[in-house]
Amino acid sequence: MRLTEGDDIKKSITEYLAEKNILAGVVLSSVGCVIQGRIRLADGKTVREFQKNLEILSINGTLSLNGSHLHISYGDKEGVVYGGHLVEENIVNTTCELIIGEFFQYSFNRIFDEKTGYKEIEIIERR
Repeated sequence: MRLTEGDDIKKSITEYLAEKNILAGVVLSSVGCVIQGRIRLADGKTVREFQKNLEILSINGTLSLNGSHLHISYGDKEGVVYGGHLVEENIVNTTCELIIGEFFQYSFNRIFDEKTGYKEIEIIERR
């Protein structure tokens, strides 16, 4: 899929999954740039925002209508790299190219894990 200026990356991916009815997939490749970035940091709570041009270095993770888990990394004009959990309001500057692979034989689900406090992946074989 290709996103263009003004698109919200996470929202666009979610809409694409619904449109294509994707129950299990991964991001295989990603390139592009954003004019605004937002990531959730490793503490699981803090959200960091960037109001500047950033080059997308990678987006990776698992995709499903039942819940996706995505990370993003990007660099600024000085080569400083930022990364974390992809949240909404990462806004495309000119383009964002995403190559998505789908696994038709599986369904990814998210179930709450008391140990982690998060909904974690459950891989279900489809018959």
